[in-house]
Amino acid sequence: MTVAFACAAMLVSYLPFSAVNGVLGTIGAATGASTGDLQWVTDAFTVALVGAVLSAGVLGDLYGRKRIALAGLARLARRDASPSPIRPSVPTNQGDSMTSTQTHTSTYTLSIAEAGPVEVTLTERGQGHPFLILHGGGGPQTVTGFADLLADAENARVITPTHPGFGGTPRPAELASVRGLAALYAALLTELDLADVTVVGNSIGGWIAAEMALLGSPRISSFILVDAVGIEVPGHPVADFFSLTMDQVAQLSYYDPAKFRIDLDALPPAAQAVMAGNRATLAVYSGPSMTDPGLAARLADVTAPALVLWGEADQIVDPDYGRAFAAAIPGAQFRLLTAAGHMPQFETPDQLLRSVWDFADAHATNPAR
Repeated sequence: MTVAFACAAMLVSYLPFSAVNGVLGTIGAATGASTGDLQWVTDAFTVALVGAVLSAGVLGDLYGRKRIALAGLARLARRDASPSPIRPSVPTNQGDSMTSTQTHTSTYTLSIAEAGPVEVTLTERGQGHPFLILHGGGGPQTVTGFADLLADAENARVITPTHPGFGGTPRPAELASVRGLAALYAALLTELDLADVTVVGNSIGGWIAAEMALLGSPRISSFILVDAVGIEVPGHPVADFFSLTMDQVAQLSYYDPAKFRIDLDALPPAAQAVMAGNRATLAVYSGPSMTDPGLAARLADVTAPALVLWGEADQIVDPDYGRAFAAAIPGAQFRLLTAAGHMPQFETPDQLLRSVWDFADAHATNPAR
């Protein structure tokens, strides 16, 4: 039941992921429960998972996510139940004092022309080359496991913000576009005084990354779009997500969708309410079509290095859509990821990790980092 609950929380607004990867963070985001409320889940799931690891030791390998499963196990041992996104904290510059096993959550208030002051909550981990990872419609937990993996495997400082409005976070009514989010995250990089940043975005996060590329920030050294939405491609429309059932979304999202089939009716009303809120927020930012008719033409002005990665089995936005995305960006590279769908960070994280790190490393402007 716990596994099904976690997968459902991730399936909510776009694309779910396995319960082993970030299960407790998923439950907290879906239900709004506090750390104390989730203590029983922590204890029960820890016992079950530790027993499985000790007795079998191959669960992670079976799904190609061994290191992510181990990272999740370490988090369970620390009883990290992924606190509420609006956890009060004073932003501090952790710098090189952070280790790859630590996470730090902060809330910043930033001002942008479109919306005035906006609260942004983010989580950091690791040290080294800075990465800004932008989540898709499923919320920040859809990139948490991969962010942990990246920070653990490489010399990387990984930052994962929550788009305002997701997971119960506040969203000013004036902040209602992907361009607004791009401006917000450009301001965040200034606030954090970062340079040589690699921006990685999945799904609508990839669209935000593309809009950031158009801003021409000198703080960013490269962009990586992973199964992004946002452009219009004749003959290759974005799947009509808002008309689909969650079972249909899973069918279109995964290389092996059978692993992600769940019973949404089993979820409590509170979790379903949070899911509805995330879905509504996604619709505000993306519109019903999840496209901007003028984006493809505007991408001709991008000058930064860009890599477009695509799961070969993605049916939300198919590989030809991805090829068109890459063709719209001058000099962009396109790479197909095998045995993966719309969210390769869950199905083939190691394959994604290698592509992301190699590209970021090749285009870093601070090799001595």
